Amino acid sequence: MRPFFPIIYVRGYAMRPSDIAETVATPYMGFNLGSTKVRQDWRGSVIRHIFESPLIRLMKEYGYRDVYQDGRELTGPIDEKSVLIYRYYEAADRDLGTGRRLSILEAAAGLKKLIHQLRDQVCGDDAVKRADFRVYLVAHSMGGLVCRAFLQNDAVSSPADRRLVDKVFTYATPHNGIDLAGANVPAILGLWDMNNFNRDRMAEYLGLPDDAPRVDSLNGRFPVERFFCLVGTNHRDYGIARLAAGDMSDGLVRIENATVRGAPRAFVYRSHSGPYGIVNSEEGYQNLVRFLFGDLCVTGSLDCIHLPLPPSIRRAHEHGQRVRAAYYFEATVAPRGAFMFKLNERRIETQSAVLRRFDELFAPAGMPLEAPRSPVLFSAFLDSRQITVGRTFVFSVDLAVSTTGYTVDGAMARRRHIPGEHLFRNTVTVRATPGEDGWNVRYVMADDQWGETRGRMAERDGEDWVIPLQSAKGFAGRLRLKPRRRDGHS
Repeated sequence: MRPFFPIIYVRGYAMRPSDIAETVATPYMGFNLGSTKVRQDWRGSVIRHIFESPLIRLMKEYGYRDVYQDGRELTGPIDEKSVLIYRYYEAADRDLGTGRRLSILEAAAGLKKLIHQLRDQVCGDDAVKRADFRVYLVAHSMGGLVCRAFLQNDAVSSPADRRLVDKVFTYATPHNGIDLAGANVPAILGLWDMNNFNRDRMAEYLGLPDDAPRVDSLNGRFPVERFFCLVGTNHRDYGIARLAAGDMSDGLVRIENATVRGAPRAFVYRSHSGPYGIVNSEEGYQNLVRFLFGDLCVTGSLDCIHLPLPPSIRRAHEHGQRVRAAYYFEATVAPRGAFMFKLNERRIETQSAVLRRFDELFAPAGMPLEAPRSPVLFSAFLDSRQITVGRTFVFSVDLAVSTTGYTVDGAMARRRHIPGEHLFRNTVTVRATPGEDGWNVRYVMADDQWGETRGRMAERDGEDWVIPLQSAKGFAGRLRLKPRRRDGHS
């Protein structure tokens, strides 16, 4: 299958009429915005780093081009490597449109029309090209909901329409709505269409059941493995809305609401928009191009075998006292050669670590759960074209396991808690090489030996590869890797 298709960018929500006017007055609606500053960490230090913008980087590195010429949008034949901006907000501009905002369903119907128009421009009457034609949808915030309404609502699209979409990538989309001050945006808040983020309204335009407790499902209308969600975790650098959104958000969308159920996702320390925003970021771009063009997906999860107790807590447990605990699982993923970005960063400090209770891991029947809730740590997409030597994919996983603290007979054991103490911590360097009989996966514990060494062979477990993890404190677990070739690769 060909690796390149046209890209349609669908921008996010513009609230006030002045915001709409400003948006419509720009040709690329934010996809051309770059940045020169990066929060080096969550403590506030800033470093200088030039990120030109997703649009410019796609042009420089992959040969894409826009569809503008002589002050107009091209209406004749265009190349597959084209970037289109879906300008659905022009209807709401008093200079270029009627001044009336489109509903989400109207915008979704317009997106369908644009995709069919694009097929005509790229393929003409060539039957073979038309059969192979696909697009990539790339969306920020509410733009992701416009894409979902097109893909999910049977009143808007047919299965044939949806097959014209190859992949969808969303930045900071409120897939399960927006909660401010602990409550979902009310349905009666019709000013500036803010009730687009109310879950009851969302269920309507997404074609979901009225009684659905959450609205983050594709409802079987589009393959979840071809839908990627990039989640921001920096709420500090967003506007005044961050005060209502609170921590564990990007300043507007809460982390728990920013993904589609079952879809691959990554977490990056970026805010919803602005100078430190998620679209105009190196992390966003690197995840975007690897998801769109990469040929390998690796999903990592952690199987817990034994979670040790500190000696004093263990003695209390042995004496019959009731001990309970919850655990943080942190994972930061970066490919070999990365200096200025991470593909995934789930950390306690950014309030994005995976949290599991002991019973979820070891007593699922009592929760009740059908199986242990093993933490899914990351979905990393990699591109063989970025390998400079050989054919081995190399990436690192900075992995840590710690506890939130222990309770003994219902009381918090504060004097027995050591802040910053880990049950396990190490950087696992993974080397995955494709072969005729499948994958060859090796690993190195890079905190103990040099990461560039060849390392040990991982263990096979069905289609998965398993890396044993252990610490001197008694932690035992397995990092489970599921490599999958994409787009017709075996």
